[in-house]
This record gives sequence, structure tokens and C-alpha cells, in this order.
Amino acid sequence: MKKGCLTGYALSAILLASTPAGGAEEIPVVRQRLPSGLTILVRENPAAPVVAVSLLVRVGSGWERPASSGITNLLQQVMVKGTERRGALEIAETAEGIGGSVSASAETDFSEIRGSALARHWRELLELVADIVLRPALAASEIEGERRVLLSAIRSRTDQPFQRALDTLMEQVYGGHPYALPSLGRREVVARLGREELLEHYRQHYRAGRTVVSVSGQVAAREVAAEIARLFASMPAGEGEAAAVVPVVPAAAERTIVTHPAAQAQVLVGVLAPPLSHPDYAAMKVLSTALGGGMAGRLFRELRDKQGLAYSTGAFYPSRVGRGVLVAYLGTAPANAEKAEEGIRKELARLGREALGAEEVARARTYLLGQFALDRRTNARLAWYQAFFESAGVGHDFAERYARAVEAITAEDVQRVARAYLGVPTVVSLRPPGQ
Repeated sequence: MKKGCLTGYALSAILLASTPAGGAEEIPVVRQRLPSGLTILVRENPAAPVVAVSLLVRVGSGWERPASSGITNLLQQVMVKGTERRGALEIAETAEGIGGSVSASAETDFSEIRGSALARHWRELLELVADIVLRPALAASEIEGERRVLLSAIRSRTDQPFQRALDTLMEQVYGGHPYALPSLGRREVVARLGREELLEHYRQHYRAGRTVVSVSGQVAAREVAAEIARLFASMPAGEGEAAAVVPVVPAAAERTIVTHPAAQAQVLVGVLAPPLSHPDYAAMKVLSTALGGGMAGRLFRELRDKQGLAYSTGAFYPSRVGRGVLVAYLGTAPANAEKAEEGIRKELARLGREALGAEEVARARTYLLGQFALDRRTNARLAWYQAFFESAGVGHDFAERYARAVEAITAEDVQRVARAYLGVPTVVSLRPPGQ
């Protein structure tokens, strides 16, 4: 997988640490749902004297429309730049003073305020996060500053050939669905968003019923849960207004050529795939790994090693609450773009035509769960995962069930989902001008 290229799609990593498959016993999580709708999750993890908080709200680019594209990301960044009690500098100094940090981000299905600190300062960390979430100042000066930062990030992403191709692929695969929108937002929208729009977005979506506060660290779970309940008692109850759900209609085969200044051509092939909650999810994860998981993946072996068509290649399958997308990609010399596209198509078709060997399936399962284990080694990632799974509606304990499902996947399962989902690929080929 390309390092640093897949912002907004990192959920495809779905990694596991503390399950039978990961070699350790799962640590119990204290779960509490308040009358307001707020969900609290606390994991006692004595491994290190630190604590991490992940506060997830069910709102992201998947809730936006073309006229509001980027509003969630801009709001998140402004929120951590000042509250009614603290300015940006004081927030940073408070976090540093307890041995940690706070930051924010927005993805497709959720937004996050996260923080970390030495475990003995867990109360101060929770108070700081609550202050940011419940009393954001949304100062005009901070809005302008974060607007400039976000516009710069959008320009940078647009200038990167792989990201340009990926954004085009999402537009083609998802059509009019909000998942087609870039998580960073559209430049022209971000440039005009004002404080009142941000404030209305905050009021509509920052509600207790769509919020999960997740903690992992060297703490006493019941005590932490009680403190969270106290700090967030004033958060507006319920879920607020629901966004209109736009159904994802399976796309017709589409092929798009994009011209962009680049030394390499980028060939991306995508298909609609099951959501996180679907029974086929685990089999598709194994399929994606067999196709593009490291140097043992078929794309690497067949198109890079044997045919010499690729500088870089792989596949990823982001975890989505709604319909996901499996993406296979290859970077190659412009003269080889057609051969590369044909090669990816052939490998996708072969997965449905020929069953994987037992060794290949076992290797894909092991690689997938091994990467899963590596990603959940820290309290920050443990807190995030349990919050994400809870927010996605599959339960904070989904990791263990997912690991068992992966271990049970057979070659027949992989072939079945290949036939079900790989039949109508969408292709984006990015090439330098004149190629």
C-alpha cells in the first residue's frame, strides 16, 4: 500500500491486537449508554502509564452535499483552536502540560476529537476534550487560519497524481452518493464557508445520541465512565437531524482517462463492495489481501515481478458504514498503461474463475490479521477502534468476531465473493499529457 497516499481510506487496514487470532486475551470494555444517548466505552489497559481518548461523532463527508463539501473537516480543525475558556495556545499548553496532545480529523463516516496524556492526568485530559467539544469558540480569526491550511491541503492533494486518480475513481464509482465527495472538501466550498454555517453544522450534528466517547489506558474504568457522564451531562440529547440517505446503485462499467503532469501513469480499478456490517465483509478483506497484500499479493507477483509492469502496486478495501469500494492500483511507465490495465482486469477475472490455493488463502488470512495486530498496539488505536466499531453499528467488540470470521474464510468463500462483486469494474487511467 502506498504510504501517505490513502488519507480517508486508511480504514482498509482493519487490524487486530487482542483476540485469539492476535495471540492475547481480549481486555473487557466497560460500556455505558446515558439517557441522553451518549455512549461511553472504557478499556483498562495496564501495559503503559498512558491514557488515550477518542471521541467520535457520526458525521463526515458522507453526510455532506456538493454545496457543503468540506464543512465537517473545517469545523473539526477550528474546534481544537479555541473554546469559550481557552485559546489555541492555552489548549496546546494544557495538553503538553499533562504529557500529551489533542487533535481532530474528519473522515467519511465520522469525525474525531482525540487526545492523549500520562495516565495520572486522565481527569485533566477528559476535561480538556469536553471543553473542546461542548464549548467551541469558532473564532473568525481561527476560521480564516484553518481555511488557509485546508485549502493548501486540497491543492496539494489535487496536485498528486495518485490522489487525483483516486478522487476521480470515487466520483465514478459512487456517482451522486456523498461518498463520492472528497473528505477534505471542495476548494470553492471551503473558500466561502462562514462562521454561521459552521455553527449550524455543529449544532445539528454534535448531539449525544450520535457521539461515542472511548478511553483506553492505565485507568479505573468505572471511575472514568462516571467522570465522562458528569462532564458531558450538558451535551444536547438525541441524534439531531438525520441526513437524507442516498442509495448506492451498482455502477455501470466506466473507463475514464485523466491527463495530469506526472512521470508515471496511474491505473486504478474499483468495484462496489459490501459494507462493514455485511456477512461478505471478511471474505472480501481476504480477497483484497490476496490480490494486493504486500509482496505476496497477486498484483505484486504477477504484474511487478513476472511482467515488470509496475513501479508500485496493491489493493485496498476501506471499511465503510455504507457500500464500500475495493480498489486495485498500479503505477507504471506511461507506455505500459494499457498493458497494466489489462493485467489488473485479468487478475480480477481470474479470482472468480479459479479458486485460490489453500496456501494462498492461509497466507492472506495471516497477513491480514498480522497487520490488524500491529495497528492496535497503542491505547490511541485501541480507543479509536472500539469507538469506530460502536459508531458503525457493529458493536465495540466487533474485532474479535471479525478475527474469527477471517480465520474461517475458505478458497470457496473468496471465489464466491469474487464472482458476486468483481464483475463490473470502473477504471481510471491517469497519464501525462500527450500519452
